[in-house]
Amino acid sequence: MNKVIAVIPARYNSTRFPGKLMEVLRDKTIITTTYQNVVETGLFDEVFVATDSELIFDEISKNGGKAVMTGEHETGSDRIAEAVQDIDCDIVINVQGDEPFLKKDPLKQLIDVFSNDEKKEISLASLKIQLKEAEEIKSPNNVKVITDRDGFALYFSRSVIPFHRELAFDVKYYKHIGVYAFRKEALLAFSKLPMLPLETSEKLEQLRYLEYGKRIKMIETDFVGVGIDTPEDLKKAKQLI
Repeated sequence: MNKVIAVIPARYNSTRFPGKLMEVLRDKTIITTTYQNVVETGLFDEVFVATDSELIFDEISKNGGKAVMTGEHETGSDRIAEAVQDIDCDIVINVQGDEPFLKKDPLKQLIDVFSNDEKKEISLASLKIQLKEAEEIKSPNNVKVITDRDGFALYFSRSVIPFHRELAFDVKYYKHIGVYAFRKEALLAFSKLPMLPLETSEKLEQLRYLEYGKRIKMIETDFVGVGIDTPEDLKKAKQLI
């Protein structure tokens, strides 16, 4: 039986929207809303926030949650790897702190990937959702993913992929939802790998995994929420509430 934990990486000084996790939705901060929603799914043996910010650490602690202080890291997965080194677990779900509306079903889909993987052939899984609006497809804030016929990621990009040259063909576009499910040993190994050019260029940590020849199983979901990357996203989130 796998021991499954969720860890929420939480950096205060995000590049596009500094301090966003401490912004308030209704009567709670974004990070507290995300944390409590993950706990309330009942899917995890434990839930932690991993942060280098005393503000975020104190925010989670005063609301009865569990937080772990880490050093500074370029990516959420590197931060989580430091946080879980001494935690007894088999599967680690990386839930983004700026996805406060994430629901139970897609998280369960990720956990089921490992429950059904008896030969332990999959070490990393993630989520995708179909994009239909032209504006969303073109936006570099929406990371697109393309997969092979078995559902393993071929590439992730802020650019529009695939390029729609054959107009008679109905192309489907998919957005990557930045929730990852790792086997613990794969996460620790990932964090020791140096960045390579594609990750450095696109600022997408999942590309490091692909550049080293690893495979990412993508699970399609119909979950619709609001990832809060910009002040405009925060306005959408408040309207959704």
